Formats: sequence, C-alpha cells, structure tokens
Amino acid sequence: MVGVLALVVLVAFESLAVATAMPMVGRDLDGLGLYALAFSGSMAAGMIATVLGGRWGDLRGPVAPLWAGLAAFVAGLVISGTAPGMDVFLAGRFVQGFGGGVFQVALYVLVSRVYPAALHPKVFGALAAAWVVPSMVGPVIAGSVAVHLGWRWVFLGVPLLVAPAALLLWRGLASAPMENPAEPATRTPIARRFGWAVLTAAGAALTQSGAQSGGTHSAEAAGTAGAASGAMGPGTGIAVLAAGLVLLAVSLPRLLPPGTLRGGRGLPSVIALRGIVAGTFLGGEVYLPLMLHAERGLSLTQAGAVLTGGALAWSLGSWIVGRKTYDRTLILSVGPLVMAAGLLLMALSVLDSAPVALAFAGEALSGFGIGIVYPTLSVLVLELSAPGEEGENSASMGVGESVFTVMTVAAVGAIVAGLGATGSVYLAGFALIALVALTGTLVARRAVP
Repeated sequence: MVGVLALVVLVAFESLAVATAMPMVGRDLDGLGLYALAFSGSMAAGMIATVLGGRWGDLRGPVAPLWAGLAAFVAGLVISGTAPGMDVFLAGRFVQGFGGGVFQVALYVLVSRVYPAALHPKVFGALAAAWVVPSMVGPVIAGSVAVHLGWRWVFLGVPLLVAPAALLLWRGLASAPMENPAEPATRTPIARRFGWAVLTAAGAALTQSGAQSGGTHSAEAAGTAGAASGAMGPGTGIAVLAAGLVLLAVSLPRLLPPGTLRGGRGLPSVIALRGIVAGTFLGGEVYLPLMLHAERGLSLTQAGAVLTGGALAWSLGSWIVGRKTYDRTLILSVGPLVMAAGLLLMALSVLDSAPVALAFAGEALSGFGIGIVYPTLSVLVLELSAPGEEGENSASMGVGESVFTVMTVAAVGAIVAGLGATGSVYLAGFALIALVALTGTLVARRAVP
C-alpha cells in the first residue's frame, strides 16, 4: 500500500505542477500557439487509455497494466522534459496522459483483487488523501523548480522519485494475495470500445474549444491559454461546439452502462453521480481563482491559496467516511447539498459588499462534500460490478467523470465567452454549477440498490 500511495502522490504532483510550468514551456519552445493542446491532448489520451486499461485489467489482472501505465507515464515525462520543440513536448504529454489513464484504472482493479470489500472504504479514503499534499505544495514547488533549475526539471525530477516508489510497489505486489481475474459476463469488442473512446475524446476536446471560442469575449474567458491559441470567430466557435456535442451524444452512451444518462438505479446512477460531483467541484475550482483575481483584487498566489482549503476539506471528508460505516444513501444525498451550498457562497463572494472569506468557506464546503461522496462511489462501483467487469466499469466512471467535467467547464465558459467576464456573469456561472450539484441529490437516491 505504501508504494501505491507514493506513486499516487507523484502522479498527483505532476498533474498539478504542469499548469505552473506551462507558461515558461510555451515561451521557451516558441509554442504559445499550441498552449491549450498541452492540456487537451493529455486529457484525450487519458480518456482513451482508461477504456483500454480497464478491459486489460479485467482480462489479465491489474499488474501488467499497472506497470505498463507507469512506464508510459515516466516515458512521457522524459520526452517532454528533453523536448527540443513544442511538437515533441506535446507528444510527450500525450504519452504521459495515456500512461496516467492506464495506471489510474488499474489501481481500481488492484483494489478489487487484493483487498477485501470491508477494507475498500479505507483504501479509497487513503488514495483520496494522497492528493492533499500535492494540492497544497505542488504548484509552489513546481514554480520554484522552474525558476531556479529550469522548467525541464519539473518533468525530469519526478522519474527520479518514481524508482524507489516503484520498488516499494514491486515488493508489495510480490507478497500480496491476488484473486485470478474472472471471465466477464458480457464483453463489447475492444476495437469497438477503442473507437468510441477516440470519438468521445475528440467530442470533449471540440466541446471545450468551441465553448471557449464561441463569443466576442472568448479570449478573456479562456484566459492565457485561449489568448495564446487564438480565439475563433463566434460562428466557427459555435460550429465546433455543435460538432463536439454531436460526437458526445453518439459516442459517450456506448462507453457507459445502459441508463447512466437518465439515472438508472444502481451502477448507472453511481457513474452519473460521480460525473456530477466531479464536474461541479472542478468547474468551481477552474473559475474561482480567476474571479477572485479579476473581481476582488486578490493576487494570483492569494487566489490560488483558496484551493488549498478545498483540498484539505476533501481529505477530511474522505477520512471521516473511511473510518466507519455510514448510511450510503444519506452520505450520497448530503454531499451534493453541501457542495451546492459551497458554490452559492462562492457566487456571493463576487459581490463587493461580501467578505472574501466567503470564497474560502465555499471552497472548503465544496471540498468536504465531494470528499464524503467520492470514495463512497469508488466502493460502490466495485461492489456493483460483476466479477471480471471491475476494470470496465471503473473505466466508464473515469470517462464519465472527464466528460461531465468538460461539459460543466464548457457551459460556464460559454456564458463568460458570450457575455464577458463581469461580476454578474461570474455570479450566474457559480449559481449554474450549484444547480447542477443539486441534481446530484436526486441521482443519489437511485445509486444504492
């Protein structure tokens, strides 16, 4: 378990650190015009890899995909860290995202095969807590390394730390009792799932790009990345957005259990609720620092520090639900309500008459809400999976989480792009995200059979 947690910490650190280093990377490699691809390419690769890794884990067990994902993750870091130009750097980010996707879904299969069901809440609580320290210090460390040693060491330093963590994992796996993978009851051909995964990733990328570029204020809405990549005209942006939504409407349902998008009882609602809470939490985190900096005059450092409270509260919530057994329907219903309350506090913090402390309190509430829900859903997805389908269902949860997040961020981005980044627009955006969170309370009632 120590090796797994150490590797999760390193993966989390790199995921959070790259945003800090990217402005320097773009300038040094003369690639600001491709800035956004460093993020969307990695996301798309991770989405595809999640689907492939889930099926691989179901058929062959978690060990092989775990090591393969880790190797690809490290290879991507080395490629990016030694890249002579932006094209090679983007290739490295794609490989890194692919490896991270395989690694993450293999962890779920590993938990299902190694740990008894009674320990799953504690294990997933620990995995969630492993993101806390990187959330608190990752951007600061990455910034210091980039300034004093150069941005390349933000990518090259992590592989040096992976080696001892991988040794701990290898020793742990050698002595761990591992259940043999069961033959899945049903099986969609992997080539077909791969094709749907590619289309879903493309649809998500187009939706995000089109939403940010579909209005007269698109560069302002997209921030540095949008300005760097060059905003599309409104007509082009709307066309790209529409194409992305059509692709998602066709491909996404093929990667999710039947009934997910209408909140079917059991596993479909578990996956839908995971997408809702992830999308609303990350949607709030994307725009909160930007709003505090633009509307309340906080420095970027001060605005970013607000997110630390959310990370700590997430860890606290995960720790609480991992200690003892609670009524799951109650936990899953209360979590989205707490998140919605936090998002409404964020909305009120836009007002000049409101104390900025409301934003800190809102982020903490939102973090606590997702903290109690997230590991509970992780446990449920394994409990509700037939033998040999843990990987595929975990992959479906990961894909749904990514797409729901893109949709939430895109919806608010479209509002800001169309109306401009003003206080009233930010208030409306946070209120919209809070409304989405509230729908989670309805879905929660159907998640526990």
